[in-house]
Amino acid sequence: MTGFFYRINYLYKVEIAKKKRDIRAFTKEQLRTFFETNGDQPFRGNQVYEWLWQKSAHTFEDMTNLSKKTREMLHDNFVINHIKVDQMQRSSDGTIKNAVRLHDDLIVESVLIPTKTRTTACVSSQVGCSLDCKFCATSRLKRMRNLNPDEIYDQVVAIDNESRLYFDRPLSNIVFMGMGEPLMNYNNVLKAIDKITSPEGLGMSPKRITVSTSGVPKMIRKMADEEVKFKLAVSLHSAIDEIRTSIMPFNATFTLKDLREALEYWYQKTKSRITYEYVVWDGINDSQKDVDALVQFCRFAPSKVNLIEYNPIDDGEFQQASNKAIERYVATLERNGITVTVRRSRGKDIDAACGQLANKS
Repeated sequence: MTGFFYRINYLYKVEIAKKKRDIRAFTKEQLRTFFETNGDQPFRGNQVYEWLWQKSAHTFEDMTNLSKKTREMLHDNFVINHIKVDQMQRSSDGTIKNAVRLHDDLIVESVLIPTKTRTTACVSSQVGCSLDCKFCATSRLKRMRNLNPDEIYDQVVAIDNESRLYFDRPLSNIVFMGMGEPLMNYNNVLKAIDKITSPEGLGMSPKRITVSTSGVPKMIRKMADEEVKFKLAVSLHSAIDEIRTSIMPFNATFTLKDLREALEYWYQKTKSRITYEYVVWDGINDSQKDVDALVQFCRFAPSKVNLIEYNPIDDGEFQQASNKAIERYVATLERNGITVTVRRSRGKDIDAACGQLANKS
């Protein structure tokens, strides 16, 4: 009988825990209202908000300027669904990959990329991915769910702490180039960026944040209308519809014509330069025809092309193009006045490079 009552008590506690609300889903004003309706002073909401977002408190016990009674009240009503870095791997080039466990035991990955002058956080926005790029390991994972704003925020905080610990400097840049398509989790990504850039959060400049998308025209237009201040990068890889659809099948729905019109609208509204992420593969997009198509696609607005080294995902279907093909791209783009850089991948030995994130930690 003792075991029976123990089980009943356990199930009761589980049900109670399920009814607790995620406190970081509340605005400061809502927290102030909560305290006021529970017979406390509204300014307690300000204190709790500061602990949650500026100080990244993991538990209510961390909130040492609150009374024990107040902390118990918070514990009875709320949870802090904080992430946990389950495993950290360090590459021979200094890159760090985190396997991040979420409150429901799902895993995503984030990466710290160090250089001599800065450290960059590459963060995830979805568990798995909504899109179907054939060359990307993450796209082979089923999209389980979108990340909440606090889960995105926590990745940044964790990487900032690692940057300070291992490189003796704060995090300088953030790129949304981890797992998932950011614009398929638009509202939560923007809420996370708002917290990251707010003086009441991490206070980072939006100019140090880049959101990379495979190209969702409707959401690019929405960003332009909302006059966001962060940078935009587009994972392009081909400016020829047939080729792009063969490697990125969603292009059949979000065509290059629609994408270009959305990007033209973006530039008209923001006057911000567009960055294109572009991998060149042997026998797929390495001809002069491919280069010329890219030049034509870039002409409508100031742009930059990052030619990215390909990181294999074990099946051999895609192979890095020859140096001669890369040189052809560089020469043609430069001759047409388009800024181009060749980026070498970091963290390949721990599967942390672009396109390799697939929970293989």
